[in-house]
Amino acid sequence: MPVDADTASLSIRGARRRRAREGLARHDGSRRSHRLSRTEENPVVVPLTRPLAPAPYTLLPAVPPFMLTSDDVRHGERLPDAHAAPPHPNVSPHLRWEGFPPQTRSFFVNVFDPDAPGPSGWWHWSVADLPVTTTSLARGAGSPDAERLPLGAFHLRGDDGVAGYVGAAPPPGDREHRYVFAVHALDVEHATISPETMPGAAACGATFHTIARALLVATYRR
Repeated sequence: MPVDADTASLSIRGARRRRAREGLARHDGSRRSHRLSRTEENPVVVPLTRPLAPAPYTLLPAVPPFMLTSDDVRHGERLPDAHAAPPHPNVSPHLRWEGFPPQTRSFFVNVFDPDAPGPSGWWHWSVADLPVTTTSLARGAGSPDAERLPLGAFHLRGDDGVAGYVGAAPPPGDREHRYVFAVHALDVEHATISPETMPGAAACGATFHTIARALLVATYRR
């Protein structure tokens, strides 16, 4: 039957209101079906069943190990909340290393989560051009202001876009994630990278100059 203009207008407005209500329902925390961002206050738990990613350095050319320890983190144990992302303090842990080869010219430090649900894991922190005289990083050295880094060293931007340390923030309900702290002993004084170099590209380039590597692995889940 014919519909007059006023009736059609009311129908259109009613449909728009229904769509708006549906949209609000989809954005309500209790009804979401999609994976939420790392910064949501009440994220939905979504199963992320997948194979275990390999340890990140097992498939690279073998190099001698040296010792990496921390006053804050114990190898094989849970990462303390102090070093997790907000609302936790998000402070980089203390690191100390020794036993590297005498031909070492500089160090490259990074933190990687191979269990992040993506094809390339997640880079949490990268520090380049640490002089060979530096054998530790103080707690909080990952602050974006870089005030606790030695002269000449610099942060790279991580996968969060932050030039500095970003703590653990695995998806809620996901399995335990590994956080691999690595100190790479390099045979060059300065890496051919800048603060704008992507962390994955920097790690790849460092592989060609790594003569020894020290690892410390902690775990975290929410």
